[in-house]
Amino acid sequence: MSAAIWQRFRIKRVDLLIGGTVLGGLLLTWLVITGLDAVIQFANQIGLIGHNGYSLGKAVAYILLTVPRRAYQWFVFAALIGSLIGIGALATTGELTALRAAGMSKLRISLSVIGLVFVLMIGVFILGETAAPAGQQRAQEIQMQRTAGQLRMRQDSGLWARDGDNIINAKAALARIVHGQPSVELADVREFGFNAAGELTSFRWAKLATQQGKSWTLHDVRDTAVSPSGSVSTTYKQQAWKTSLDPDVLEASVVHPEYLSLRDLSRNIDYLRANRQNPSVYLNAYWTRAFYPINTLLLVFCALPFGFGALRSGGLGKRLFLGVIVAIAWYFIQRAIISTGTVFGAPPLLVNLIPALILIVISVWYYRRV
Repeated sequence: MSAAIWQRFRIKRVDLLIGGTVLGGLLLTWLVITGLDAVIQFANQIGLIGHNGYSLGKAVAYILLTVPRRAYQWFVFAALIGSLIGIGALATTGELTALRAAGMSKLRISLSVIGLVFVLMIGVFILGETAAPAGQQRAQEIQMQRTAGQLRMRQDSGLWARDGDNIINAKAALARIVHGQPSVELADVREFGFNAAGELTSFRWAKLATQQGKSWTLHDVRDTAVSPSGSVSTTYKQQAWKTSLDPDVLEASVVHPEYLSLRDLSRNIDYLRANRQNPSVYLNAYWTRAFYPINTLLLVFCALPFGFGALRSGGLGKRLFLGVIVAIAWYFIQRAIISTGTVFGAPPLLVNLIPALILIVISVWYYRRV
């Protein structure tokens, strides 16, 4: 039994033919999409040259540092479109017809394509866990230098900022969307106050800092006044925070959860849980990233029938267009499922698992029919 299964699914020369054809279309598509995205972003950076010493060299460096992240994000669309182009190329030359006439099923041909995508996905996953988040973090530091020269973000110690004679430190900074508007929350906030002689005069600690417009509010505050005679502490449940820290600048400078590696996301989740904070944004980003390889493979698997359709009608362009539309529609459906689940408090693992299960059901239904 096992020998028969191995004989049926082992790698053959025909798999190399299919894989080689699909690989060309996939890599070309990946290069075009990623390059176009980078060029568009570079055009946006050109208009910022000259602000706070932001030069052409820094703009180029910023784009190059974000290329790994862009390549990681766009791979799912490149895999889908490239696979359809590869299957369409086989249909155009008549090779797909010959393979079907030789008894090769659609499932077997699809598995050849999925095998290639799986191999590439391994490299893409490693890219997304190493070069992509590291490059994105360095790119954000370049943007911080442009927008606020006294703002710094460090992996181990969090955010540091100078506010007049005060030094501000926040162990965690979270960018989120609240009522459709970007917002920033700071966790474990410390503010050190100094006088003109450089002596410490005050220390303020807050469990959380939230913003509303340009205003900040501290939560669970301990405010300590320091003097030669000693120190006096006062606690507040909430306290208005008068600071020049610009929420818009900070929001643009924080590395968003979806750009972090699984390791960094896990560390932030543990930190927020330890401090009794809600880690749902990081949990969603964690499971979205964890399911990214599976969803990519399943989406390609479900879209391949559009390529086989070209075998009968020859309308590759139309079917390729439909395949792309399906991919875009699926992206928004997936986002809607995750967002709805988050609103109703569903476990992040479950809401990220549902899209994969839907794709599995669609795949089983189609390939059992043929």
